[in-house]
Amino acid sequence: MNEHKRELRIELMNTLYQYDLYQSDKLPFIPYFEMEEASVIYHDIVLMVKTIDDIIEKHLFEYSLYRLAFLDRAIIRLAVYEMLKTDLAKEIIINEAVELTKIYSNLDDEKQHKFTNRVLDNIAKTIKG
Repeated sequence: MNEHKRELRIELMNTLYQYDLYQSDKLPFIPYFEMEEASVIYHDIVLMVKTIDDIIEKHLFEYSLYRLAFLDRAIIRLAVYEMLKTDLAKEIIINEAVELTKIYSNLDDEKQHKFTNRVLDNIAKTIKG
């Protein structure tokens, strides 16, 4: 596993979480980045957030995007972005998202990473490439 990529994903996950939190309160959000690469990717994600959210929403069964916790939504958005915009294998993208979920979002019942895996797997099947 590439440590730089993991750090980049963590920074993006945190920034997307904050973005969503500020948006929910209709507050302006000015992100701060440790990594310049994260800034470029973040701004690209924000430009595509409607498209990304539409894709996620279509794959949530009996659930809505805004019922997801902010952090889970950030992880899933980042993974969908990577599926759409990178040539990285979808299995690797899903695995990384599941690992982030296990580290940062799993509750005692450990169901969240399974949910994230299932949603992203369904999305991966519909995204060409």
